[in-house]
Amino acid sequence: MTDLRVKLGPLSLRNPVLTASGTYGFGEEYAPYCPTRLLGAVVVKGLTPRPRLGNPPPRLAETPAGLLNAVGLENPGLEEFLRSYLPRLRALDTAVIVNIAGFSVADYALLARALSGQAGVAALEVNISCPNVAHGGLAFGADPAAAEEVLRAVREATPLPVIAKLSPNVTDIQAMARAAERGGADIISLINTLLGLAIDIHSRRPLLGNITGGLSGPAVKPVALRMVYQVYEAVQLPLIGMGGISTWEDAVEFMLAGAGAVAVGTANFTNPGAPVDILRGLESYCAANGFARVTDMVGLAHN
Repeated sequence: MTDLRVKLGPLSLRNPVLTASGTYGFGEEYAPYCPTRLLGAVVVKGLTPRPRLGNPPPRLAETPAGLLNAVGLENPGLEEFLRSYLPRLRALDTAVIVNIAGFSVADYALLARALSGQAGVAALEVNISCPNVAHGGLAFGADPAAAEEVLRAVREATPLPVIAKLSPNVTDIQAMARAAERGGADIISLINTLLGLAIDIHSRRPLLGNITGGLSGPAVKPVALRMVYQVYEAVQLPLIGMGGISTWEDAVEFMLAGAGAVAVGTANFTNPGAPVDILRGLESYCAANGFARVTDMVGLAHN
């Protein structure tokens, strides 16, 4: 019997298969199709201090082997999350990780403080792909100094495990990972979506109401895998790999590249049972290859 437990710094999980933020709602939506008790953790939809309606439609556009989304962080805001959503999330039989987002350092610190004293929150995932409105709109995740600053603010505001979610829209992913490490992150998750565009040839206009959107799905997997491999060699922090993971074979690749856990995102839309299928495949792969623990394969592609 393979030991599926993983320990990512201060965060202990029953197994290495998580759901990616923005693709799994607040957990309840998938309950009829994918029992949460079988998952390592559920990462909920991104949360901001105040409610957000999101971007104008259309918000989604299919691409070859991928999906463009410009949802725009639609969410109920902190107050409503604490009142209506968190009590129900506590009933899920798995770890709950809250993804937080903001447009200033103060936004992130506020969210971290407010969530720290709440039962049922296992960790915070910090989405640093948001524009820093105080500094001209450049994304926190595109500038090492800004990333370090916001993560340090979160670290000082909470005793919870802090996960830095890195954007792939950078020149040097290793520099961003090192900045996250200096800022006090306990774990790094990568990658967020790649910036993309689709155009309707009939209307001759961009398909998305927001013009551009984030590309996810199998098309981004080679980029995500490369970045996980590079970041594993750049920092001492545990990694959560994501980006185009649809099968257990994909998950194995990410773990061999250095991810201690994996998050399933876009695949949930086409196969709501994908996380459980992937977990079962990982277990079978470990048994067939003599791994007593699922973590035994982490980083082996570097040897």
